[in-house]
Amino acid sequence: MSGRSTRDSRREERLQAESEGDREERRKRLLQIGSAAVFLAIVAVAVLIVVSQSQTSGGDTELEDTGLVSRQLNGIPQNGMVLGDPRAKVTLIEFGDLQCPVCKGFSEEIVPDVIDSKVRSGEAKIEFRNYTIISQESIPAGAAAIAAGEQGRGWSFVELFYRNQGPEASGYVTDAFLTEIARGAGVRDIARWNSDRKSDKVLQEVRDTTAEAQQLGLTGTPSFAVQGAGTSGLETLGTPGSAEALEEAIEGAG
Repeated sequence: MSGRSTRDSRREERLQAESEGDREERRKRLLQIGSAAVFLAIVAVAVLIVVSQSQTSGGDTELEDTGLVSRQLNGIPQNGMVLGDPRAKVTLIEFGDLQCPVCKGFSEEIVPDVIDSKVRSGEAKIEFRNYTIISQESIPAGAAAIAAGEQGRGWSFVELFYRNQGPEASGYVTDAFLTEIARGAGVRDIARWNSDRKSDKVLQEVRDTTAEAQQLGLTGTPSFAVQGAGTSGLETLGTPGSAEALEEAIEGAG
């Protein structure tokens, strides 16, 4: 089991990577905000320019933390909605809703430690399953993630969505937003992704995993389950409050 010092060290390294790797991007955003405050007379013109550029370029430069997500997942296999070595003996399953703010918090503070300690090493793989409980907007969001998984970018989509998540059921989950996330996640064939995310097969998968979570008695998101040689089928974990608890469950299931 990873000690607290090791886990803290990983967290410090991740935060340092974020500050260094995204410094230029954040600086640009701060300069834009500062310029708007100082030069009030040209704000309207500046906004029109930004909007025009977004419409012609696809708007992917507006996303936050694309570089951070890329570094976090770099070198780890992605297959469908599974992150990690397919031969890993233990599977950790996250039932989540992409609109869920608690899921966002887990994706930023807890799941990265588990990825670093257990998934990257090949001890476990982690699978995302949609549990759409917030609003109807969660369904197309979940379908878009699955469609990205069809091109090996499922976890990249999930993590980038969380990093750019808006207020629950506020209408932000539009086709344009989902397309920006897909592009930022590295989905190569956007036309295919668009077709896949609207297909009956993919939409049915969203419904099926939601029904599965309900049948397992899960009442909120994110909820976790684990499966391995040391478990009797799929063993539910609820919502553990720390990376250490998830790591212990993985070790017990191995």
